[in-house]
Amino acid sequence: MKKVLLVVLMLCTFINYAQKKNGTIYMDHPAINTVEDMTKAFVAGDSEKVASYLADDFKAYNGTSTNANDKGQDKAGFSKSAKGWNDALDYFSISRAPGAYPDALEYKDDNQKDVMWVQTWEDMKGVHKKTGVKMNQPLHRLFVVNKNNKIQTIITYSNDNIGSEIRQSFSDRKNGTIYNHHENINTVRKMIYAIENNDWDKAYSFYDKDVEFVDSSSPTMESISLTEQKAIDKKILEKYDVSSIDMVGYPDYLHYEMGDMGVVLSWWNINFIRKADKKAITMPIHYQMNFNEEGKITSETAYYNAKLLD
Repeated sequence: MKKVLLVVLMLCTFINYAQKKNGTIYMDHPAINTVEDMTKAFVAGDSEKVASYLADDFKAYNGTSTNANDKGQDKAGFSKSAKGWNDALDYFSISRAPGAYPDALEYKDDNQKDVMWVQTWEDMKGVHKKTGVKMNQPLHRLFVVNKNNKIQTIITYSNDNIGSEIRQSFSDRKNGTIYNHHENINTVRKMIYAIENNDWDKAYSFYDKDVEFVDSSSPTMESISLTEQKAIDKKILEKYDVSSIDMVGYPDYLHYEMGDMGVVLSWWNINFIRKADKKAITMPIHYQMNFNEEGKITSETAYYNAKLLD
């Protein structure tokens, strides 16, 4: 029993020594008000008002930068950028992320006694006026607010992918080749006409075993397997015969440089005969079929009006 008591006492002592308070966290504080007021002025493009919230020695840093010699953006540059952002974006906004709120941190450290740290979690939104790129991304920022309630430092953490897309969209860039004759187009035609001739084994042979099917009439657009698609086809054939299938226009094969992907776009009229009353029904359908390197169809998305078969 003495050993157990000794262990408990030692554990309590360890916990007491391991825990050490280093300041206070506020959810309401004048420093938070300063940060949010500056943000509102920034979104409004009011550079002069933004500057009024900044210290003379202000610096803004990109928290994800790998530049060890980054000297930051000064007061003049940051204030001017407010107008630049406002001019560049429609529907520009920076607001608290859902369920989040800023914190003001007051540290006990001697070198932090004259400042408050404010951390925010926000959503930045807008549409770039020149390129039409939609901006909708989370934003995490750290602010250092001095004893005069002026912001002297901002460190921003965000994803630069959207900014990269905007920059690249200022100039035209090719992303592949469009073919009107290609082996993958041949595959689609052979698959469609196998269906027309009721040769379903041959039709299914053009699909990869792990192919995914997506139906535009599905409310969730969730994909299904080849086995599940076969079951759907069987139910359709119990009520309808395929009398013929007519190609509309011509298929395109698009080979994309980005991702090295290939997709065949094709348009058809499937002519059904309803078995119950011999009624002829024509159903326009559009297929998008992706292919792998072996020339097998790996995914198929069908767009059509399902009500035609009601």
